[in-house]
Amino acid sequence: MSGTSAARGVFGAVLILALWEVTARGFALPAYTLPAVTQILGAVWEHRAALQAAALVTGFEAITGYAIGALAGIGMATLLVLARPLRAGVLPLLLAINSVPVVAWSPLVLLWFGVGVSSKIVMVALAVGFTIFLSALAGFDRVDRRSVDLMRSFGAGRIGIFWRLRLPAALPLIAAGLRVATVRSLIVAIVTEMLGAYGGLGWIIYQSVTLIDFVQVWAAILVASTLSLAFFGAVGALERRFIFWR
Repeated sequence: MSGTSAARGVFGAVLILALWEVTARGFALPAYTLPAVTQILGAVWEHRAALQAAALVTGFEAITGYAIGALAGIGMATLLVLARPLRAGVLPLLLAINSVPVVAWSPLVLLWFGVGVSSKIVMVALAVGFTIFLSALAGFDRVDRRSVDLMRSFGAGRIGIFWRLRLPAALPLIAAGLRVATVRSLIVAIVTEMLGAYGGLGWIIYQSVTLIDFVQVWAAILVASTLSLAFFGAVGALERRFIFWR
């Protein structure tokens, strides 16, 4: 991102926050409708210790589940590319599982793995895995058939074609899936925490709603948004570093 683009982004964010503050203060909106930005920041500072601890829990769940899901998604896509006979039987099953909203699996996962960290990691891995699996499979299939035939004519085997042709061609789509999955990982972790947890930002949001403390809800949302943006930015920076030819 260039300096001009970054400056425009910062200016736009500041402008939106200023309008938010003026609107909330000017119309004297109640906290359950839209608290002022300064109220939210004050709640973040007041409850910084609890929010920091919750962010660490949610971040650990999201990053761990993200790593497991990414490896599983790329691994499954690789297997279906290298073992073509499996594709006709396995792919429809995976697509059928993916057609069910991820949240619908939450009660079962919570029942199987409990309300601790493990269930959140499983849910995140499930959501991330399918996202990256579809991106990786589409990337592996985008290779020109003539390029594959050319490499075969030079004696390249299936693994050689995959390593030298399919994988480099698929990396941009895989990277796009990885970026999208960062946001999804945080969302799924927080939603699952709201359904049952001992800690985390989702748990704080649920408890705050129960206590009718809507400013605290917004404070947790702000911390979650900051965490999501940082995760997205980190993956984007790695993409620019290692997939420089995109």
